[in-house]
Amino acid sequence: MSNKATFGSKLGLIAATVGSAVGLGNVWRFPNEVHENGGAAFLVVYIGCILLLGIPVMLAEFSLGRGTGLDTVGAFRRLTPRKPWWGVGAISLLASYMIVCFYMVVAAWTVEYLWRSLDGSLYAGITAGTSALEMKEAFAATFADSVQSVASPLIWIAVVLAINLFILLKGVKGGIEKMSNTLMPLLFVILLVLCGVSLSLPNALEGVDFFLNPDFSKLNAGVFVSALGQAFFSLSLGMGILVTYSSYFPKKDNLTTTAFSVSFCDFLVAFLMGFIVFPAVTSFGLADDGSGLQSTALVFVTLPQVFAQMPLTQLWSALFFLLLTIAALTSTVSICEVSILFLQEKMRFSRVKSVLIVVL
Repeated sequence: MSNKATFGSKLGLIAATVGSAVGLGNVWRFPNEVHENGGAAFLVVYIGCILLLGIPVMLAEFSLGRGTGLDTVGAFRRLTPRKPWWGVGAISLLASYMIVCFYMVVAAWTVEYLWRSLDGSLYAGITAGTSALEMKEAFAATFADSVQSVASPLIWIAVVLAINLFILLKGVKGGIEKMSNTLMPLLFVILLVLCGVSLSLPNALEGVDFFLNPDFSKLNAGVFVSALGQAFFSLSLGMGILVTYSSYFPKKDNLTTTAFSVSFCDFLVAFLMGFIVFPAVTSFGLADDGSGLQSTALVFVTLPQVFAQMPLTQLWSALFFLLLTIAALTSTVSICEVSILFLQEKMRFSRVKSVLIVVL
């Protein structure tokens, strides 16, 4: 079945592709990598990896997807019809399926925390007299209870699946592109607002100084590997997502400008997260040993501690978890689309049937 769907505009195309790239790598992996690997020294290496490897690989995936107009397996089969290189596409397909299972769970956590920020239950029992240690233990216990609960995760996963189902059933233009045109500008607005709030905190400039001050003594082979991994994960390279999305690109689209635009926007999200995280955790003395910057601890323990000590706690907390929810949902939608297009092209299933199989 020939795929005739295309993105309706250049803006929608870029918004959707940026949405597919922006995710957990920008929000919670990037600050920890910067903290562990020399501050701005890691930034320099990371930018180099994006320019020298990330963008060329992205261009290759764009060329393959748009040139064939097929899913990731079909694209590699078309490229080398008499050789088993279609297996590369199959590996990408399998990898995307495994990643989306993880992403759905994390997206459920973010939606739950968004709701609990709005109704105030996340900060129940936290008062002005609560010590930093008590606060840390309380938020750690809250997260542990949420993860270990039987019913709660299932409910929030069902909510995330329903949102993905709603978007994906509407197709490329009416679903993915429309969602991206709305959510991605909102994401950048929230980022800028939270940056302003974080930079206005006491001693915020100490965090900025750490973020932008390079410590080249920490550079080693491991840092280069970490930066390369961050670039590939953050730009969604090798997962079949870019091949799939580029199959919806109009033939007249300039792939080079698209690749640079997507890479810049993706980097900008991570860079702005640095101006949110480092001033905030430094201001409240939560960055000393770096343990509070590690993956889930940063998002579900450390930053709630920061918000709890700020005026308008629920507002800033809700905005942050809305930001994270947007990043998670645009990622889950794009990862699901890899398998959906495969079922449409290879199995000749309708879009509705393909979406139902993948999401449910």
